[in-house]
Amino acid sequence: MTIPRSVLIVILAAVMAVVVGVSLTRRLADTSADGVPGALTSGRGVSIQLSDKPIDAPALNLTDLDGRVLTNESLRGKVVLLNFWATWCTPCREEIPMLVALQDHYRDQLVIVGLSIDELPAADVQQFAGEFAVNYPIVMATPELQEAFGGISAVPSTFVMNPDGKIVQRHLGMLQARRTEHEVRVLAGLPTEASIESVRDTGQVLLANAAYATEIPGVDLTGRTADAKEAVLKRLNTEHCSCGCGLTLAACRINDPTCEVSLPLARAVAQTP
Repeated sequence: MTIPRSVLIVILAAVMAVVVGVSLTRRLADTSADGVPGALTSGRGVSIQLSDKPIDAPALNLTDLDGRVLTNESLRGKVVLLNFWATWCTPCREEIPMLVALQDHYRDQLVIVGLSIDELPAADVQQFAGEFAVNYPIVMATPELQEAFGGISAVPSTFVMNPDGKIVQRHLGMLQARRTEHEVRVLAGLPTEASIESVRDTGQVLLANAAYATEIPGVDLTGRTADAKEAVLKRLNTEHCSCGCGLTLAACRINDPTCEVSLPLARAVAQTP
């Protein structure tokens, strides 16, 4: 007997929810006496790193698949996870139950926004979200929206916003449940045992901060005067890579040190008298 795809997806989602429920461990406390949500996981041994140069989120004027409007102002006051994903992306599917659990538990402190890069009709994406019991808004991410976030070259990609509307972290690849929960707790001002570190951000956290980088992967700037080095860095942060990423040469090197297009271009700039 052939099991319909929709049934398989529902079964898969249920199994994944159980697995994620186990990985999140037992609830340490649903809520305290004062209504503050307890942690789903222990923060012990978890390291939270936040950019030392938070940046304002791009202007948002989004309409989700249920017709609700989301703007920077409407999201202000809560921690926000902007999660770029796709229905065909296996890691994206695998992290959905964890995101559902976090949105449910931290409903008063957190808003997750799923930004789908699918080229499927919106109705198909909405059906998929329903089959996975997604409880947070889903938006079809236009090319313009993706470009506003520096270009989305891989999914899942998640941008973490603090309650003031500033982006403080970016995660490429599947989210880690404990780290993600305690990022939410730190930014929401909830108690946590996680360690918190402000990291010097030269583009490795947020590409928009690549202009602060003084070292570019694969480019040797030793032996140059301060003025000459500054001139090279200015060009690397102005001229764009031709690999199709849409980034400056500096940002491309930082984002993808294996890029074979940006390396010779950046080195040629560095060798310019």
